[in-house]
Formats: sequence, structure tokens, C-alpha cells
Amino acid sequence: MRAVLALDQGTTSSRAILFDAEGLPLAVAREELPQSYPKPGWVEQDPEAIWRTQWNVARIVLNEVGIATHEIVAVGITNQRETTLIWNRRTGAPIHPAIVWQDRRTAPFCDALRKGGQEPWIQERTGLVIDAYFSASKIGWLLDHVPDARAQAERGELAFGTVDSWLLWKLTGGARHVTDPTNASRTLLYNLHSGSWDDELLKLFSIPRSLMPEIVPSNSVIGETVPGLFHSPLTLAGIAGDQQAALFGQNCLSRGLAKCTYGTGCFLLMNIGSQPIPSQHRLLTTVACPVDHQPQFAMEGSVFIGGAVVQWLRDGLGLIRSANEIEALAASVPDHGGVYFVPAFAGLGAPHWDQYARGSLAGLTRGTTAGHLARAALEGIAFQVADVLDVMREDSKIPMDELRVDGGAASNNLLMQFQSDILQIPVVRPKITETTALGAAFLAGSTVGFWKDAAALNASWQVEQRFEPQMSTEQAKHRRERWAKALLRAREWEEPV
Repeated sequence: MRAVLALDQGTTSSRAILFDAEGLPLAVAREELPQSYPKPGWVEQDPEAIWRTQWNVARIVLNEVGIATHEIVAVGITNQRETTLIWNRRTGAPIHPAIVWQDRRTAPFCDALRKGGQEPWIQERTGLVIDAYFSASKIGWLLDHVPDARAQAERGELAFGTVDSWLLWKLTGGARHVTDPTNASRTLLYNLHSGSWDDELLKLFSIPRSLMPEIVPSNSVIGETVPGLFHSPLTLAGIAGDQQAALFGQNCLSRGLAKCTYGTGCFLLMNIGSQPIPSQHRLLTTVACPVDHQPQFAMEGSVFIGGAVVQWLRDGLGLIRSANEIEALAASVPDHGGVYFVPAFAGLGAPHWDQYARGSLAGLTRGTTAGHLARAALEGIAFQVADVLDVMREDSKIPMDELRVDGGAASNNLLMQFQSDILQIPVVRPKITETTALGAAFLAGSTVGFWKDAAALNASWQVEQRFEPQMSTEQAKHRRERWAKALLRAREWEEPV
């Protein structure tokens, strides 16, 4: 037996999955990862818990299968992006809890940069907008608020890393302080054009260059695990941020292929080829995983509320007892009954960018039932995805022939069929929906020759179901127009403070 081990370190859990040569999972282990909320808008995690849970599940998987460590051809790592850690280079001890990507403590600082006119040149270099979401302002906050941190950083005593860097530091016993371009491109400090840390950005955010990890290719052999972690050393051979790993795991290896992950929110990425393309609608341009050693870029857009609307129907309204009941309830009515649900609970993300929007239900009549609400909720997810894909195609000037899907809500056939209808393109669901971990495995395995090239990866990726459009073009256009009308009722609901 020969296999690839994927370490999938996410926001709420750490997982390990062992994949065979066919790309099929042999074993899975998962351990929850707690978060803390010390102040409103603050989100933190214990760096040692991140490491401990990831190491635990790796050992569990290897023991469950009973595979010898010499049969593990490579280990790939994928991780929650933007989450920021700083530790002491000599002791390896973190100087503060990790600041999670969801954390908003640096929003006022980012607002000031935007008002100061800094965003255009930053977006041109990084492909990103100025936001507390990304790592740069988090690093600055840690240096300014942890006692003596800035002085230590200036002396070269500290190391910054996103979660991939932290795990690799621990796995190699401190021998490697590295990251890859997919993670580096989420920091607001990486220049897409030069492929390196940008000195002007480091200066703007007051970050010493000595703090930064070395940037190595996503598909490179990084080293081996330090003796004592496993029965024998394992080869570390691939790194990618979670959404780029999912794009790779969905085999979106050529220009124009796109995927959508349906989770609490929805993450859409399209492969835009070997050159970055700036967005005119504040979508993000980011580095994708290389294909056959050729650089790749992606355009990314996020929907704030995806599966979270189903949780609200369950927990807020009590219409369902579990999330998987939503499809049956929505299918209990023949159509939406004229109801449109805009789930703008936290404002609207791409491409509308309206933080003052709020959720709304439009088209209610005396005949509206719980089934209509459920159906409108699912359709609201699909409409939001379609809005993002519209501007993605407009910005990239790249036609899209199909959308590949994964994530929890991708198992909902009614939602997937409506997504195909409203986009007027096929929606494709793979057999293996663990695409983030699969992407990390593909990346690591192809680096060491377990899979020889992109053609071999394509052979390992299999379709479970393909949803073809069943709605007429005219009807889809009418539904999109009505959705746009409902959006207007939700827009700018709250007054700016």
C-alpha cells in the first residue's frame, strides 16, 4: 500500500485524510478546534491547540489504517487562510493567541488606510482590497500590543506565519520557516507581479522583513518531519490555502474552470490562467496552485450567507429540526410561490458590498407556506452565487462552461438543480466532496511523482452527478430580474453610523 496524507487545518476543526492512488479516502480523523472571543469582534485560537489537534488526527489516521510510515509517499498541508501567528524563533513559544481571519479588531486602521487613498495601488500589487480580513494589519496589531514584541521583531527574534507556516515549523522541529504563494497572497504583503514580499507594503504596515517566512513553491519538497513525531520521518511536499486547495482538488487546472464551496458562506474561485487579472468589482485576485510547474492565478468572490440561512430556518424559526430536512420541505411545494428571500443578515458581500443591507422576504401572500420559505431560502443562495459569477465572467472576460461544486450544501439536489437553471450552465458534483484535503493530497502526491502530471490528476477526479439546465433562458432571465428587484428592498436598510 502507498498513500498520501493530507492535513486539513480548518477554522473549527483539524482533520487528516489518507488518500490512495485512485484519489479515494482510506481513513479520516477529525478533532474540533475551539475559538475564543475576548471582546466583541475579536476571534482568537490557541496556537498550541492548532498544532496538537492536527498532530493527533494525523497519528489516528495512520494507526487506523495500520499503514507503515515508509508507505506514506508525501504529506500535503492545507489550512485556514489569513489567521495570524507570531512566535519566538529560539523557544518556539507563541507570543499571543492566533488572531483568526474573522477577527475585526483592526478594522479602524484599515478604514483609515482606505480613506487615505491607499487602496488603488495596494489592490494593483496584491489583488486584494484593504480589509481586516487579511494578515498584514493583524501582524501590526500584535507588534504594537504585545509587550516588547516590536523590539524583538526588529532584532530578528520573532517569526510570523499563517497556519501553514506554524504547522511546518512544528513538523520540522523549527528547521523550516516557510509559506507558499497561495497563503502569502492572502497577507496584503505579497506582490503578485514579483512573486515576493513587497518592501513598500512592509513599510506601510511597519513590519520588519526579518519576521517573514521564506516563500517556496506550493509544489515543492519542504523537508521531513522531525524524528519522534511519527514512527519514521515523513516527506512534506505540498502547501496550499484551503480555497486554492479546493480549486486544485476539483481539478480546475485550466483557464475558465471554476468551483464553488457551499459552506456557512460560499467561496467561488475561477482559474484565470498564468497572469493575474484585476477585478473592477472588488473581487479578489489570488495565487492558485501551479499546474505542471506553471504558475496559475484565480479570481475569488465570497457570499457571506450560504448554508447559514438553513441554520437560521432551523434555529431561529424552528421550521426544520436538522439541516438535511430543508430539501424535503422545499420540495413540498411545486415552486417558490413568488417569494424571494435575500439573506443579508450581515450585509451583502461580492459584488454588492453593502454593509448596511439586511435580510428581507419579498412577495409574501396569505398562501405562503413554510415550504415556500424553505425554497426561497435555497434559491437565495443560488441567486447570490450567480451574482458573483456574473461579475467574475465580466472581469475576467473568460467564458465559463460549467461550475464544479463541493461543501455541505452541495449535497442538496434541489439547490444544485436550481443553481444550474439560474446560471444556464451545468453544475458538476464530484464523487469525492472532500475537495480541500484532496487538493492538498494531489499537490503533495504530484510533487513527488505519485501522480505524474495534470492528466493523471484528471483521471483520479470522478463525477458523481451532473445537473443540466432545465429552465428556459427566458424564465431564468425573468427570475434574475425579480431577484434584482428583491435586492433593492434589502439594500441600504440600516443608516450609516
